[in-house]
Amino acid sequence: MKTRYFAVLLTLCGSARAQEKPLVFDMRPLPHAFVGARIVPIGAPEIENGVLIVRSGTIEAVGPAASTTVPADARRIDVAGMVIMPGLVDTHSHIGGGWGADSSDPIQPDVRVLDSINVRDSGFQKAQAGGLTTLNVMPGSGHLLSGQTVYIKNKDGRTIEDVAIRDKDGNMLGGMKMANGTNSQSGPPFPGTRSKSAALVRQKYVKAQEYRRKLMEARDDPENRPERDLEMEALVDVLEGRRVVHHHTHRNDDIITVLRLAKEFGFKVVLHHVSEGWKVADEIAAANAPCSIILVDSPGGKIEAANLVMQTGGMLEKTGVLTAFHTDDPITDSRLFLRMAALGVRAGMSREKALEALTIAGARMLELDGRVGSLAPGKDADFLILSGDPLSVYTKVEQTWIDGIKVFDRADPKDRLFAVGGYGAGHDQVMHFCCFEGPHDQ
Repeated sequence: MKTRYFAVLLTLCGSARAQEKPLVFDMRPLPHAFVGARIVPIGAPEIENGVLIVRSGTIEAVGPAASTTVPADARRIDVAGMVIMPGLVDTHSHIGGGWGADSSDPIQPDVRVLDSINVRDSGFQKAQAGGLTTLNVMPGSGHLLSGQTVYIKNKDGRTIEDVAIRDKDGNMLGGMKMANGTNSQSGPPFPGTRSKSAALVRQKYVKAQEYRRKLMEARDDPENRPERDLEMEALVDVLEGRRVVHHHTHRNDDIITVLRLAKEFGFKVVLHHVSEGWKVADEIAAANAPCSIILVDSPGGKIEAANLVMQTGGMLEKTGVLTAFHTDDPITDSRLFLRMAALGVRAGMSREKALEALTIAGARMLELDGRVGSLAPGKDADFLILSGDPLSVYTKVEQTWIDGIKVFDRADPKDRLFAVGGYGAGHDQVMHFCCFEGPHDQ
């Protein structure tokens, strides 16, 4: 018996040597293959009968069914009759209840909105229901500079650390929120005029330039380095291009003031709102300043937005300005973000640029276009499954996927509740009654 066992063992060993090549096992997770949908990849022609292959949170392949090989081990998901497009990028949101600067000073660059965001706020689930996968969450606009923004993936998380987008060194990414016009005008220490507003901003950036000069001169000598100043450190990040300025501005003269300051101090800027951007579209284009706009389809708001027109997107497109849409949630509802592109097209934007304004244009403004904003191999697997064309008022977001994980499914009653509203759709905002019992008490 032992002799026979030894002979078999020798045979197996000899067979292994004869193979010469060692056995290699593919330890990667099995891929998902979404087949049969019309795919809107952004930046490439639409695919009528397409295949999207996702593995380990990354897009592995996207293309026509006739020429795209589906791996034999893939989990096939039939989405015939549906539309797949990239996850939506919101360049300007306030969900999560985050507060920035306080009333002590009109310019507070050391404040980080990430320190006050509640990632368990129901606003994030509602945004998932609207197909929003990447967000620039910002402090408000009541200051000349209200603090640092944070870029997040809108996936389910327990803390801000779970959802924040990071650079290769692990640092949380974000921009800097600034504003001008009437928002930041008030009693002392806030400015009372537009001229004083610009003067205060200029003064603070001059101080930051001096701080940067001292740092450069000191180099690695700790004894010669200036005393650490969190405000100045944050503004040096702006001056050196590590943080993009996201600037709230409405009136045409306020827009020009922002462009003037950006040119003077050399910081990168994205203009937000630009209600009167259509009046100075040529100047915006000459400055190569991207615009993040909002189309409000109901009356109301501030006097500075009185000249907001639906045609702004089309006018900016004609002058070559990179244009994205934003929600400014809760100003407009994240669940209805797709309609922003439809309104833009109705008022003169091309279909191509309107869809880009929901996706890759915003990704470029956040400097995340290498990861999100379009469907291409190697990019993050952030995508939507829609019931129909993205510009149709009848279209619903059926599923939202982030990093290859489904975070919203309209077929799930719990998710559908966030999509359509009703009792329980805002767990963090339920009314409190002395004698009421309900699911929120559990």
